[in-house]
Amino acid sequence: MPILTLAAKDLRLLLRDARSAVILLVTPLVLILVLGMALGEGFGEKPDDRLRISVVNLDRGLPTRQAFPEKMWSEVVMDDLTATAGIRLELITDRAEAEKLVARNRRAAVIVFEPEFSERMNRCSFLSQADPPPINPFDRDGVRTSEVGLTLLKDQTQPVTASTIEQVAQVTLLRVLIPWMIGRAFERVGDDAFMESLAVKLKDAKPLPPAVLRELDPVVQKLLDALMRDPEFAAMMLKAVGFRDATTIASRSKEFKEVVSQAFNNPKLMARVGRDIAFGEVMTPAVRAEVGPKVRDGVQEVLSNYDFKAKTWAGLNKDRARSANPDGVTEYRDTSGSGFLNRGAVRYQILVPSYTVMFAFFLVLSVGWLFVAERKHGTLARLRAAPLTRGQILMGKLLPCLVVSLAQGFFLLAAGWVLFGMTWGSRPDLLAAVVVCTSLAAVGLSVFVASIARTETQVAVYGTLLVLVLGGVSGSLMPRDLMPEKMKAASLATPHAWALDAYSQLLANPAPDAAQIATACGVLAAFGVAFTALAWWRMDLE
Repeated sequence: MPILTLAAKDLRLLLRDARSAVILLVTPLVLILVLGMALGEGFGEKPDDRLRISVVNLDRGLPTRQAFPEKMWSEVVMDDLTATAGIRLELITDRAEAEKLVARNRRAAVIVFEPEFSERMNRCSFLSQADPPPINPFDRDGVRTSEVGLTLLKDQTQPVTASTIEQVAQVTLLRVLIPWMIGRAFERVGDDAFMESLAVKLKDAKPLPPAVLRELDPVVQKLLDALMRDPEFAAMMLKAVGFRDATTIASRSKEFKEVVSQAFNNPKLMARVGRDIAFGEVMTPAVRAEVGPKVRDGVQEVLSNYDFKAKTWAGLNKDRARSANPDGVTEYRDTSGSGFLNRGAVRYQILVPSYTVMFAFFLVLSVGWLFVAERKHGTLARLRAAPLTRGQILMGKLLPCLVVSLAQGFFLLAAGWVLFGMTWGSRPDLLAAVVVCTSLAAVGLSVFVASIARTETQVAVYGTLLVLVLGGVSGSLMPRDLMPEKMKAASLATPHAWALDAYSQLLANPAPDAAQIATACGVLAAFGVAFTALAWWRMDLE
């Protein structure tokens, strides 16, 4: 067939062109290699305004279950961190990995919950005596982290960030510890042990001051009045002293109460009476049982802006509790790669497809130079005189370009896998479709530019400018996720952007959206058809 003959001739010319091999194969590999070694592990990750707090949780929890907390204390602290706006928690599996990250300056600080963290947090208390012995976790700088079993691994070369993380940890520990310790202490206010301790301290508090006894007079008067009116007491008096004396006592009760009242209001008399009476004698077990809870309730009522029985910060302040944010927790993943080339680094999942797409369109230069050479030697004019239609000539030019473009695309992806350790994602079968459709668009644009350019200088200027501008606008030179939303929308006017979105779905998304990939492939094919139609319209074979 004349089309295949023409295609084979152009393919030989393209393969003999050393410039094409350098531009299409060597240059992208060199750029990927240099950038892969130079860029940091955060390349390609969308900027996160949240502060990253790295954590190693070695906490073994409490030996027995208790009402509060219902989980390990380390989890309580981490829940508070994730509930705080602007914080992202990163979980690192072991201490050795954390120490390595800090030593290599890849983390400014890492929080380590030691195995005894829950046990020591549980012992933190304002009380002076308890079993096991209580811990005072505070000093002038906040929480003594060593006392609660928390270690902060710090990179001394990043003091500002490390200090920021340390202060965040301090604030969180204060929010967790203070309500817990207040709640535990408030439980003791008014309980039997507290009241008994109070009674013991008042046991030797003698004498009972006359003012205290005077204030008891109204109570004694009510007690006497109630006894005199009570039928059962009257029967008891009758049985004890007889009818005559009982009648006399009942008839003279008013005078008796007045004398008692005078006695209670006589300071000298009361001083003698109260000389051998201690405050502690009033604090009998029955009195303690009645008074204790009222003492606790009274304190709570006076300080009603707070709930001292609560053991959480929100409960203490009677505020709405903030739930932990599960989306604020991520597992640590080593994205830096290994070895001299940083093989396996996540950045290659971006660099390889980005430069594969951009350099697919550098085919513009090779095809343009080929057309210019054929015009210079009159080959195109002889083809026009041959029994070939315009469409056959164009197809004969397209096929070898498509073969070269496909070979370039598959070669760069294979090199990315072999040299740079990139993965092909969970759907490598769909990569072929993206490579083919990208090549269709690249070949169409190449032939279109070649149909316009008349000299090698024009090819170099038009081609290079067009490829670099489209590469910059589309996101080939920088990750698309870092582009403003308006720019991302505008970039969809380029075939590069659709190809990059398809590669992103396949290489960066664990569950690629097949519909989105199919849409991108369809748009790329449409670009190819449109460019080819323009090339057919503009092609000058003279």
